[in-house]
Amino acid sequence: MNPDGTPVSSGITLIQVLLILGIVGVALLLNRTTADSRHQAIRRLLLLGFVVAAVVSVAFPTVLSQLAGFVGVGRGTDLLLYALVIAFLSFIATSLRRTRQLTSRITVLARELALAQARIEDAESRETPSSAQDPAPPPPSPPADPS
Repeated sequence: MNPDGTPVSSGITLIQVLLILGIVGVALLLNRTTADSRHQAIRRLLLLGFVVAAVVSVAFPTVLSQLAGFVGVGRGTDLLLYALVIAFLSFIATSLRRTRQLTSRITVLARELALAQARIEDAESRETPSSAQDPAPPPPSPPADPS
């Protein structure tokens, strides 16, 4: 028996399935590399959905408790905690992917900068010896005497 007097269920509950699907979804997001406008649109829609859900759960707290009971969680706060864990894992996955992309870009830029500096130094070293080899101007001739 559970602490609240309800019998312990030995089968898989709906919340367990949803949490497992959420974790698998985060794992797939971690391995996916996209930076197109479609990806940004999906993120904005998810953010809008989060805001609406947050406002509804604050304005009508019983809705969250009813939803929690429907999916097999005892309390609405527990359901909220599970959702926040999935959101946190998604954030970590997105941040890790973005960090990898930025690191790759920085590496490419550092290589290009090093090559450009080497080209400039090579060009400067070629110019310096050639100007030293220019023949010296002839010495000035003495002025002619009119005598």
